Amino acid sequence: MITVTIVRQSADDKQIVSFAIEGHAKFANPGKDIICAGVSAVSVGTVNAIEQLAGLALPASMKNGWLQSDIPLQSDPSVNERVQLLLESMIVMLNTIAASYGKYVVIRHKIFE
Repeated sequence: MITVTIVRQSADDKQIVSFAIEGHAKFANPGKDIICAGVSAVSVGTVNAIEQLAGLALPASMKNGWLQSDIPLQSDPSVNERVQLLLESMIVMLNTIAASYGKYVVIRHKIFE
């Protein structure tokens, strides 16, 4: 199963401060697993989009079955807005995958502690 964890600043301040995606769907054999491919495309694509469109290189760790990033707060509010919009978009796309393949993808939301 793939577990997506989204961490927000607080219940009042919904800003995303980090996310982690771990595991494998095991929907199909490696290389043919459309769920793993979809989650990877959405998450890695979002990290790349943040770099290209917001000008922020996220400090991300990535290895087989694992992607994690802490989102640094920027002094420019417009950069933060773009980053948050792209991250919210990632969540919408991951929720779409989970809605169809919930047995293989779970999304958890946490408050920063």
